[in-house]
Amino acid sequence: MVAPRSFWRKLGPGLVTGMSDDDASGLAIYAQTGAQTGFKLLWATLLTFPLMAAMQEICARIGLATGHGLAGNLKRSYPRWILWPVILLAVIGNTLNIGADLAAMAATTSLLIPLPEPVLAVGFTALIILGVVFLSYRRLASIFKWIALTLLAYVAVPFFVETNWRDAIYHTVVPSLTLERETVLLIVAILGTTISPYLFFWQTSMEVEDKLTKLKKFMARWIITKHEIRDMEGDVTIGMLLSNVVMWFIIVTAAVTLHQAGITEIATTREAAEALRPLVGEAAYLIFCLGILSVSFLAIPVLAGASSYALSEISGWKEGLNRSFHQAPQFYLVIIVSTLVGLSIPLLGVDPIKALFYTGVFYGMSAPVLIFVILHVANNRSLMGRYVNSPLSNFLGYLTFFLMAAAAIAAFWL
Repeated sequence: MVAPRSFWRKLGPGLVTGMSDDDASGLAIYAQTGAQTGFKLLWATLLTFPLMAAMQEICARIGLATGHGLAGNLKRSYPRWILWPVILLAVIGNTLNIGADLAAMAATTSLLIPLPEPVLAVGFTALIILGVVFLSYRRLASIFKWIALTLLAYVAVPFFVETNWRDAIYHTVVPSLTLERETVLLIVAILGTTISPYLFFWQTSMEVEDKLTKLKKFMARWIITKHEIRDMEGDVTIGMLLSNVVMWFIIVTAAVTLHQAGITEIATTREAAEALRPLVGEAAYLIFCLGILSVSFLAIPVLAGASSYALSEISGWKEGLNRSFHQAPQFYLVIIVSTLVGLSIPLLGVDPIKALFYTGVFYGMSAPVLIFVILHVANNRSLMGRYVNSPLSNFLGYLTFFLMAAAAIAAFWL
């Protein structure tokens, strides 16, 4: 039997990735889903879990087997006409998501602090940049992951109000779908925010960085063991499972509070926060604000870091959050520039809820291209050796590709 402390230490990139997946855009999309459709799309949480777990496991295994991130593997074995469009799609999506998260942080904080949203957005941007450059991201993540537990308030709300659990479970296991434009866009957004391209790059690079840290500590060679693969698979599975459990409860919470009250469209962060009122009353805005801030402080460095890992690998720059600014200046400059470009979204006054929602839609439409390329890398024996995809990984990977491609085509068609 594994001791809880030993088990917790084994959880690494997979857990952080899963927590980052429930960022502000995810929270907004899940809350909108519950408000708009009630329980009807809860089946999406059951569908996305094995798909996102499979994709993150494939990416993690690529990192462990090759010692390089996704961009590095593309650069080594694929032509530039494949490399650059993939990187460009990822960087654009990451920057949009950074901006949407900053807008949500500012809009949410303005519920409690009477300052203009652009001023708050600039302040948060400065804090994030200073924190990533001058502090250890691992230390920051260890702090904010505990603050992020405020999101568990969504898990508690359905137990304090009248909830039809039988109906919720029924819609979780029995799919129901109407081919209306709004519903299809919701599904594309859910797929895009759970199976997010930026997490592919982040997971792969963080597995490499974690491995390098251990090798440096023990002065060892790069050798992958079955034990390491099992630990990685457990880490990824638990991270994705926790992400989907929180997703399920956010949808249920919005369904039993907002949807049942006749609120089917979330237009502001204030309305999203109202879903917590049955549990915490006047503290709803405070709890919601803490949740948004904590997951965003986790997610924005992940988003910017994913872009930086990709661009650094294809440019031959030194990379890694375990390096100082002086050791990897270009790597950190990409993080800084990505965050500053994302800041333009709240400064331009873009509606945060719409920005969060359509970021998920963009990811949902661009992800099939990236998934197809990742599957090709994972089946390339010259890169992966004996760690190429198993038949099950290929089945789940291509199922993810076809489902996301079909959803994206349907969204265009409608």
